[in-house]
Amino acid sequence: METFAEAREFILKYHELVHDEPFIIGFEFELDGGRKQSMFVAELNSEDGHRYLRIETTVVPMARFSAEKCMRINQMQRVGYLAAGDLDGTPYVKMCENMAYRTLDLNELRYVIETIARRADHFEDIIDDGDDFS
Repeated sequence: METFAEAREFILKYHELVHDEPFIIGFEFELDGGRKQSMFVAELNSEDGHRYLRIETTVVPMARFSAEKCMRINQMQRVGYLAAGDLDGTPYVKMCENMAYRTLDLNELRYVIETIARRADHFEDIIDDGDDFS
């Protein structure tokens, strides 16, 4: 996979887009039990000219999750990392993964999207007693 357009086309095969702009798309990942996880995919460029595909989703409001807990989880994660971001002016913990185009294939993209969606939903469920924020 070499372009954002290819990633977008692949995602469209499985998900309806709820956000569609050049180089950023959003969709709802269907989970068991009727839950959904809002996912976003964007293209990032590094200072040295490398291009990355970022997969991200919100997890929980920052006020309900300590920075120490985030760092401990990041240490154990093999796919995805926790970061901070804003959603409508509220600080949130979000789960992200940056994937280099030069090594990206469709199976890896599918795996990362599914893994991040399920883990983020699992964290939401544990932290907020079943509430679905995304």
